[in-house]
Amino acid sequence: MKYYLIAGEASGDLHGANLMKAILKNDPEAEFRFWGGDKMQAVSGTLVKHYRELAFMGIAEVLLNIRTIRKNFAFCKKELLRFAPDVVVLIDYPGFNLRMAKFAHEKGMKVAFYISPTIWAWKQSRVYKVKKYVDRMMVILPFEKEFYAKFDYQADFVGHPLLDELAEEVPVAREVFVKQNDLSDKPIVAVLPGSRVQEIKKILPQMLAVASEFSEYQFVVAGVNSVPRNIYSAQNTAVIFNQTHALLRHAEAALVASGTATLETALLGIPQVVCYKISLVSYAVAKLLVHLRFISLVNLILDKEVVKELIQYDFSKKNLLDELHILLKDTGRRKQIASEYDLLRTKLGNSGASKNAAAVISEVLKKQS
Repeated sequence: MKYYLIAGEASGDLHGANLMKAILKNDPEAEFRFWGGDKMQAVSGTLVKHYRELAFMGIAEVLLNIRTIRKNFAFCKKELLRFAPDVVVLIDYPGFNLRMAKFAHEKGMKVAFYISPTIWAWKQSRVYKVKKYVDRMMVILPFEKEFYAKFDYQADFVGHPLLDELAEEVPVAREVFVKQNDLSDKPIVAVLPGSRVQEIKKILPQMLAVASEFSEYQFVVAGVNSVPRNIYSAQNTAVIFNQTHALLRHAEAALVASGTATLETALLGIPQVVCYKISLVSYAVAKLLVHLRFISLVNLILDKEVVKELIQYDFSKKNLLDELHILLKDTGRRKQIASEYDLLRTKLGNSGASKNAAAVISEVLKKQS
């Protein structure tokens, strides 16, 4: 069978790679063509577009790059028609993928969507596009299945792929990790500023502004290879690349940009402060459109404030100093967070997301034939 996958971000590349591995177990002759990254390319098939060409953050940034985005749409449509896949598998990346779902459906292609757009957060009307153009929607957060049910659409809760990823990892001993990365013996504060250049430029300097107040700790930044090295080197602090989970496993606390990283940090049991800032234009528009109590996945899933969120104007040096001091020094607070993290794991259920998603895609293909 022929599979065309579209992932537009680093997390999508990771989850797409694991999904491809699971698909190959069901269909060893699977032919893949995809938008993604190095991890998907390492599995099989042909990489058409790398996600670093696609990641534009915020409304203002999208507007500035609208010509490039339109060219990508046109190019992708030609690709789909030429390749003629048996199924189109869309992985997150909603602004682009919902439009491609419409095009693929109208051309008679089967469409499977893995990792739902956050339509429960804003623009809920997009659920009608999902109902019309997506044959199967696979969700990874438990409350998403309930959300779709309100609109008479049966989504498949397949579990969260991070559970699989973490279960397969072999932890590295602290002394080995420290030596390999030329770190000191000081306890570690992990700094996760995101994976997009725009957000890193806004968030990382402010995250590191508090480092001098915690001289007994070493602040270590989780870097990603898709970001130019000079973005990190300008901050004059330790940076390690593509070892985020290893870094978290040996950290006492973490400063984390909002996104999947908040969930990764929680599943590894590390107390965290969530930090986020976008352009003033994007923030003003988001305030009008997004109606959520929280932005971190940890708080959203548990429906209460478990981890502190410092967003936009609240993301100040003083607030970050106060919250990080609590996380590092207050034993009671650390125990409370650990207890809430246990509840989070229970809500996410068992592992097996990639296997479950591949099974759903097999059902789509069988229904087609």
